[in-house]
Amino acid sequence: MVLDAQLSTHFRLSEFIVSGVAERRGIANAPNDDQLGNLVRLADVLERVRRLLGQAPLLINSGFRSPEVNAAVGGSRHSAHLYGCAADFIAPSFGTPREICMRIADSEIPFDQLIFEGSWVHLAIPILGEDPRRQLLTAVFQRGYPTRYVRGIV
Repeated sequence: MVLDAQLSTHFRLSEFIVSGVAERRGIANAPNDDQLGNLVRLADVLERVRRLLGQAPLLINSGFRSPEVNAAVGGSRHSAHLYGCAADFIAPSFGTPREICMRIADSEIPFDQLIFEGSWVHLAIPILGEDPRRQLLTAVFQRGYPTRYVRGIV
């Protein structure tokens, strides 16, 4: 596998697998063939998001996570990141994460889950063969408590 393979016009594999936690802890974070296929599908959806946002570059801060990386960052045991089906990103030249979420929510982009995470956007696509749920959530962070999610973009 070429770690800097071009997945789509604007996205490279390296953007989806880079992880500071993995680098610091010496954890491998390379997808298998199925996960790579999901990352290609995810990159295609993110191309649609980019067009929706007026070609604003998307800066991915988390994409694929191996089980070890996911555990190290405190990710959900059922995280779409584990399958190569999710990306956390921002698009500063477009607007705030909330503005990005609102624009995507109002579009026909086939996402499974869209979460307004405060300082970033989480977008997940469905597992291959599944229909997109178009679930909208907002993360609520409170010091000393686990993150909870409320329905909608609030």
